[in-house]
Amino acid sequence: MFRATGVAHLMSISGLHITMFAWLATHVVGWLWRRSTRLMLRVPAQQAALAGGVLLAALYALFSGWGVPSQRTVWMLAAVALLRLTGRRWPWPHVWLLTAAVVVAADPWALMQAGFWLSFVAVGVLFATDASVPGEKRSGMSGASWRLWQFFREQWVITLAITPLSLLLFQQVSLVGLLANAVAIPWVTLVITPLAMLGMAVAPLWDLAARAVQWLTVLLQWLAAWPYATLSMAAPPWWMAASGVAGGALLAMRLPWSVRGLGVPLLLPVLLWQPPRPAVGEFELLGADIGQGNAVLVRTASHSLLYDTGPRYNLESDAGHRVLVPLLRALGERLDLLVLSHRDTDHTGGAPAVLAMQPQAALLSSIETSHPLQAVRPARRCEAGQRWSWDGVHFEVLHPFDADYRNLTKPNAVSCVLRIGNGRATALLAGDIERLQEAALVARVPGALRADLLLVPHHGSKTSSGDAFLDAVGPRIALVQAGYRNRFGHPTAEVLARYAARGVRVADSPRCGAAHWRSTAPGELGCERERQARYWQHRVP
Repeated sequence: MFRATGVAHLMSISGLHITMFAWLATHVVGWLWRRSTRLMLRVPAQQAALAGGVLLAALYALFSGWGVPSQRTVWMLAAVALLRLTGRRWPWPHVWLLTAAVVVAADPWALMQAGFWLSFVAVGVLFATDASVPGEKRSGMSGASWRLWQFFREQWVITLAITPLSLLLFQQVSLVGLLANAVAIPWVTLVITPLAMLGMAVAPLWDLAARAVQWLTVLLQWLAAWPYATLSMAAPPWWMAASGVAGGALLAMRLPWSVRGLGVPLLLPVLLWQPPRPAVGEFELLGADIGQGNAVLVRTASHSLLYDTGPRYNLESDAGHRVLVPLLRALGERLDLLVLSHRDTDHTGGAPAVLAMQPQAALLSSIETSHPLQAVRPARRCEAGQRWSWDGVHFEVLHPFDADYRNLTKPNAVSCVLRIGNGRATALLAGDIERLQEAALVARVPGALRADLLLVPHHGSKTSSGDAFLDAVGPRIALVQAGYRNRFGHPTAEVLARYAARGVRVADSPRCGAAHWRSTAPGELGCERERQARYWQHRVP
């Protein structure tokens, strides 16, 4: 809800709260300092208040956990305070660049964080667009009306300037964010945060703060429920995003409209960008790096399918939230079908998050009718013989058969096995089937098992990948989705030996990362950890 309404930046110990605390602390220290003649004669109250405000803000940031946004704000405040204490009056671009340099010097990794760019772009745009405000005529407006107009003007200027940056960093922007922030910023800043702080001294005020949050939540839920409350777009190349940010900043600048209009063509590339898709009759697979579990995205010219959704890591985190939702948003994907091979949590852990993001996607699975996911999205039972075609690519469910459901012994036995082919290349997604199911497939549909790419059954468990099954499939590439140093020992040495004896290339997630495979080059597999190697990544032996 906070992301959909664009107010997530308010719901944390953010730079806004640290700055607000510093402002309050400065006034309190100044008031107290003026009560002592001796102190006034030693240090001017203005300087003492400024130094004390920054020091108390640093202590507050430390008390709140010393998060990265808090650290960044403290360094910025310290840099500006130092300029004032030394009597230097620098132009705003110099102050802006100095604070950025201080933050980067203190934490070079800040450059890799979205909050750094959002903060400095927003502050820089405000500096640039407000440069001539003090001398601007109020056009007959009263003081209160003028301040209200300035507040709303700053909001739409920031919204316009950082929208391209938000699309680059999060592939999502809130279309109701301007209205939501117009209410939420003063409410959180002037009501909720002071009540929460004063609650340290007068505990009943926390009840009022909680009630204030509830009232705000009612409004935000209403806004988030609006049609088209958010806009999601695929992640554009970096040069398009840079062009879009420049265009947004140019439109927000206090320049003649003939100059501002030049920002429109700069915005168009990022707004019109569409990621490339396979040609008609071709398909591609992306095995996401989700740890111990399965999650494979299948794309054709105009359709998408997700096979499994990875594991649930703990009560508050799963592969859907952490990996798959950002991945689908970055690629601009609208799933037509979600296939959950079976009920195990390393295959269904991320399903609630994916289904929430993809309300149009149908669900095909072997989960039982009493499974909790049935309440989220009713599932059609996968069964051998189901077939469909998308853009010249043929999909067929090879397992389980109806008899497998009646003789169910454990969830692995009814894993949905999906065959995808176009007549020139084939992929086989085998879920967690084991030796008995492999033997049944070899006996029932031996000719349909041949494939170029095999998603290794049961993550390479010793109870799967039997000789007869591997001979029937005859894969060129075997993809193992398993966690680094997982407690099951997947893939086992004996299974790897069977693949090696047949000359099959085996790629596993810890070494490969995300795996890319295309029907146009069925003998090749791209590994993200090789394509986009980072020096901080551990090289798995």
